[in-house]
Amino acid sequence: MQIDLSTSSLANSRWYEYVIRFVLGGAVTVFTGMISSEFGASIGGLFLALPAIFCASATLIERHEIRRKRDAGGEGARRGRGAAALDATGAALGSVAMVAFAVVLLVTTSWGAAAAFACASLAWVVIAVAMWVLRWIVKRGIRRARARR
Repeated sequence: MQIDLSTSSLANSRWYEYVIRFVLGGAVTVFTGMISSEFGASIGGLFLALPAIFCASATLIERHEIRRKRDAGGEGARRGRGAAALDATGAALGSVAMVAFAVVLLVTTSWGAAAAFACASLAWVVIAVAMWVLRWIVKRGIRRARARR
């Protein structure tokens, strides 16, 4: 499976979809600020890991995929759910990798800011890629097991 960068979805987006993303992202940021004010920065920081854009992007991804499939003459609901699920999977794996980033940053802060940030970033990349590859291997194994039945 090859992962590619595609900017074609930018042309397919409507102006109000960007407004939705902006408003929901801002709302999550304000909510996180309120939590930090009430309970302190260490608790508020936990909520910063919440992908602010994910709330809006999951629904918009589903709508785009449904629209694309309908334009091609199909139903599209299953494809839309699948695309949103894949985005959610990526967000979850990225969040787990962010925990690794935080732990490595905490452990290496005595090395200096630049070294700690470099190590934490490397940990994030390694964990995120490893989890995606592991997910791919598990899915492939499940498909093969189903095919044998």
